[in-house]
Amino acid sequence: MQRKLVIGAAALAIVAGAAYWLASTPATSPGVSLGAATAQENSSEVDTSGIVEMTLGAEDAPVTVIEYASFTCPHCATFHTGPFKKLKAEYVESGDVQIIYRDVYFDRFGLWASMVARCGGEERFFGITDMLYQQQKDWIGNGDPVEIGNNLRKIGKTAGLSEDQVEQCLQDKDKATALLAWFQKNAEADDINSTPTLMINGTQHSNMSYADLKDIVEAELAKE
Repeated sequence: MQRKLVIGAAALAIVAGAAYWLASTPATSPGVSLGAATAQENSSEVDTSGIVEMTLGAEDAPVTVIEYASFTCPHCATFHTGPFKKLKAEYVESGDVQIIYRDVYFDRFGLWASMVARCGGEERFFGITDMLYQQQKDWIGNGDPVEIGNNLRKIGKTAGLSEDQVEQCLQDKDKATALLAWFQKNAEADDINSTPTLMINGTQHSNMSYADLKDIVEAELAKE
């Protein structure tokens, strides 16, 4: 089963109503929530120009794989620690495939995780992403917001970020709003309704085994 996604202002308003602001001091949850980030219902009004597209591989690769995933989605963790790693080793490093990673937000915890992953810039993003997926069950724990916030801080610091860096990223409300608007635009443009979802050279595919993914990539390469 994939995790199903409902997008649009109505769905986000439900999430926003359940989310809330919490104190932004050490040993508490981060100072951003989906409630604040969705205050502007029209995502087209939000400036997303500062959001960096996270990619792996050559820009001129004949096959482009866009991965839509959430850091709180168990199936995304399975995909990332399995087929994703194999795809990277066999096709990305050879220059045949470029991977574009795009965030999906089901909850504020996924948003927080994304902000930590992006905190170190492009150079550290995929390394932190690996840690978040490998340790997903541990940092989510029992779902307590304070515990999750502190666990994400630890991951950031383990990845080489300073305490101040991590805290600044987790309290960046403007960045949170931009990330959410960016997610909405991408998800609506590609008609994304579940995770993980792959767009391979413009064609949408659901979660799959590496064998099936390899077959699709080989078929695309054969067209060249």
